[in-house]
Amino acid sequence: MTNADAGSIFLVEGENLRFSYVHNDTLFRGPDASKHLYTNFAVPINEKSIVGYAAKTGESVVIEDAYALTGNEPYSFNKNFDEDTGYRTRSMLTIPLKTFQSRIVGVMQLINARDCNDKDRPFSKDDIQYAPLFANSASVTIERGIMTREIMLRMMKMAEMRDPKETGAHVQRVGAYAAEIYQHLARKQGLDEFVLRRNKDILRLAAMLHDVGKVGISDIILKKPGRFEPHEAAIMKWHSVYGAALFSNTTSELDQLCAQIALGHHERWDGGGYPGRLPQNLAEARELCLEPISGADIPLPARITSLADVYDALISTRVYKGAWPEEAVVAEIVKGRGTQFDPDVVDAFLEIQDVIRAIREKYKEHRD
Repeated sequence: MTNADAGSIFLVEGENLRFSYVHNDTLFRGPDASKHLYTNFAVPINEKSIVGYAAKTGESVVIEDAYALTGNEPYSFNKNFDEDTGYRTRSMLTIPLKTFQSRIVGVMQLINARDCNDKDRPFSKDDIQYAPLFANSASVTIERGIMTREIMLRMMKMAEMRDPKETGAHVQRVGAYAAEIYQHLARKQGLDEFVLRRNKDILRLAAMLHDVGKVGISDIILKKPGRFEPHEAAIMKWHSVYGAALFSNTTSELDQLCAQIALGHHERWDGGGYPGRLPQNLAEARELCLEPISGADIPLPARITSLADVYDALISTRVYKGAWPEEAVVAEIVKGRGTQFDPDVVDAFLEIQDVIRAIREKYKEHRD
């Protein structure tokens, strides 16, 4: 609507605004653009920063040129991003995101409005009048999204409480890896950008729940500190079935995706994985791998999550193993190309290593 070149959304997190979404038509292009999404950056909610001022006062801030501030304003413009990237921020429209109950859930900042010739211009009176109306609608969506995410995170926390190896940081990383691999692969295949972004969002959530079926596994096995005996490993494999069963009465696209990923994230491209093809009614399943599944018969979201999960398991410290060096993990993934993993998924993974590292850096284990 404003033809802005760039923008960010900060979400309220306690007494801070957490940098959560970013878009920049000028800078963020190419396979490594997504690494900027995983910048771990927060701003206090106070009047010193522009976004902090908008959140604190509940008022929009309109700036024609960020470099022309007089110094008499209560807030100041942070030039660090421009200095690091060579970008030139000029016009800014910073809008507090309010729910219908006037609760502020975040701040939207639009940067560098453009005219019909793609030249920077100040935000117009219409922009300033109408953009907050759309922003308020967005804030309601954000609030609902936060509620959904909190419910999902509680499910993950439940799995973490049962299985000490299933940490919150691990599922955050697997979800983010899977989402970014999917995005890169989908763009290579020319998928519509709107569809791509929507699929990416729900894939990230669903991939985070890949191991939720572990809640159905006995503590004797689940909390064993060392490696499993063969009979224990056989029981553990049923977590994929239990996870899918949680979402068997699908009521949404997210449910369907959760079921696909939970059931299929241990399948192998060559057909040597598990649980194999099962009855449509999972409650009737009595044995695994009677009919193997291979190749493109494995749903793409499960193929992607499989690689993301293995990568994170190898590169992270576990009670039964140390963390592998990055080079060794990547070599192992390449070794499994065409056998354990979908070749196209491996290629997409290899092409976004800067993004993968940024995700790993953001979601570190708290105990490390």
